[in-house]
Parts: sequence; structure tokens; C-alpha cells
Amino acid sequence: MMKKSILAIIALLGLVAYGVFDYVTGTMGELDAPQTTVMNDDVPIGIEKGQRAPNFTLNDLNGNSVQLEDYRGKNVMINFWATWCPPCRAEMPHMQQFYEDYQNETVILGVNLTTTEGRPEGIEPFIEEFGLTFPIVLDEEGDVMTGYQVIGYPTTYVIDGSGIIREVYRGAINYEIMQKTIEEL
Repeated sequence: MMKKSILAIIALLGLVAYGVFDYVTGTMGELDAPQTTVMNDDVPIGIEKGQRAPNFTLNDLNGNSVQLEDYRGKNVMINFWATWCPPCRAEMPHMQQFYEDYQNETVILGVNLTTTEGRPEGIEPFIEEFGLTFPIVLDEEGDVMTGYQVIGYPTTYVIDGSGIIREVYRGAINYEIMQKTIEEL
């Protein structure tokens, strides 16, 4: 009986691992441009390091439309987060401090994973609690989360001024990691 339980657990873990692998490596929905499209400089659009980050358009808390392309020419850290996520809560003070120190050269674009929020009305109190002043947009349909294959929270994409992805962090990062990453661009 014990052998059957162990085999069942191993089989289940194998299926979960395969599912995660298939999700991460499979083709996902398109954002504003198909991932096979190339720009003038022949850099393909995609979500891997060295590729041009797919553009997206989301609304901020006031309903204003914000595009990733709005920040062309600046380094951008796209930070995918949710209010219920403990690592996101731990990371936010670092994000805010980094934004205050580097806002002339780097934009932090906070993308709230609104479809995962149990209480979307808790987003504004969260922002107030942490004193967040960097731009926050709402992924209300989950399209950007899907297109960027966000499977762990938080996830941060670091994009240089020409729109090329230079680093991807899955999990919380601190001020020192942000600083080192931006200084290496």
C-alpha cells in the first residue's frame, strides 16, 4: 500500500512538472504584436533576454491608458505583483526606494495582476500603505500576465532604453539587485 502511495505521488509530481514546463515553453497569446515580428533593427519581439519586449496598453488607477512604449528611451522595470502576495509585500519598499533614487533614468512600471485579486478594491489601500509613487497599471483581463508568462509572483522584467529585455527575475528582489542590474545596462 505504501509503495502505491509513493508511486502515485511521484506520478503526480511528474505531471505537475510537465505542466509547468509545457506552460513556460509553449506558445502563449499575443500582446500588441506577434512574437515572431521583428522591428527595424531585426531584434525579434519576445519575452526572453535579448528580445524586444512586447508592447502592451493597460489603464492606470485613474483610467488613463499607459503603454510600455511610452517609456522608450528609459530603462524600465516591469514589476508584476498582487496585494495578497507576501514576497510582493516584502519587495515593495525596495521598489519604492529604488524608484525615488533612480527615477531620472529608470521607470518602475507596477503591473497589478488584477485577475488574481480576491478584492480589487484593496489595490489602492495597498499602494497607500507602501507609499508607492511609481506608475501602477491594472492587468484586468490577465492578457499581459499571460503574454509575459508570469507564473510566479512577483516577476520583474528589466528593459533597456531601446526596449530590449536585459534581465528577468522570478521572485522578490531587493534594492541592491535592482541597483546592480541597472548599473550594468
